[in-house]
Amino acid sequence: MHSPEPEAVNARAWTTYGNHHVQRGTEVPEVDRISWGFWPTGPGVKVLGDLAGLRILDLCSGRHAAHLAARGADVTAVDASPSQHQRAVTRRPDTPGLRLVCADAAARPARRRPVRPDLLRVLRAVPGPLPAAARPGQRLCTGRLFFSPLHTDSGGTGPSSEVAPRPEILRLPGTTDDHPVDMWGLTEQLREDLLVQHGLTMEAVTAIDSDKPDNRVSYRRYAARRRRWDRPAGTAGSARARSPSGTETPPGAERSVTCRKAAAPTWV
Repeated sequence: MHSPEPEAVNARAWTTYGNHHVQRGTEVPEVDRISWGFWPTGPGVKVLGDLAGLRILDLCSGRHAAHLAARGADVTAVDASPSQHQRAVTRRPDTPGLRLVCADAAARPARRRPVRPDLLRVLRAVPGPLPAAARPGQRLCTGRLFFSPLHTDSGGTGPSSEVAPRPEILRLPGTTDDHPVDMWGLTEQLREDLLVQHGLTMEAVTAIDSDKPDNRVSYRRYAARRRRWDRPAGTAGSARARSPSGTETPPGAERSVTCRKAAAPTWV
């Protein structure tokens, strides 16, 4: 099991980032599309299907949550950073269809969870091998899961074939202050194996790349689904999606994954 320390480091950096923008009074423009990477490329919102009445748990209380609510979704946006949550509350105190919650989504006890979402969405901010709310014992993800982690590092190197964090630097805008963070840029096959170990089946993966050919940084947009039934780890019959060994999605393309029956690996 990986150490929680990298996630604590990232959480501190995220709160520092939020405090910096609160002090600067940073104005952030609204978005007119969902960007799964840092560029206006990729599938946008259409991959989520019909949003009308859809219950979405969005693990980041930002502009994209409001964008989804404006299109008819019932969105609960959860952010563990008090400063980032305060930015969202100040900007959107009464947005219809949007609830803003300051909490660690993965740490909330089951008896207190107010949301059983149809869909869990995590945009870029994935401070671990998988979104924390999708791990064993965290049944916040009861339906579909969409998340878009880094596939490479910030220099375009990668991905890694082992589950280990790689150091990155978060620089606060308008300063020379650097803050260490940890990211997991994993191969598609390794990310798929982790999903299976955590009771989900991967359905598709999309390469999200910059529209500038000299930018080698890449994200992956994963679509997965919680299995409707689970067997104990190590027993036969657990559904999993398996890709040909070494398969990677070409730039700008989407790859569907076909499920078959196989024994479930042990939990990480």
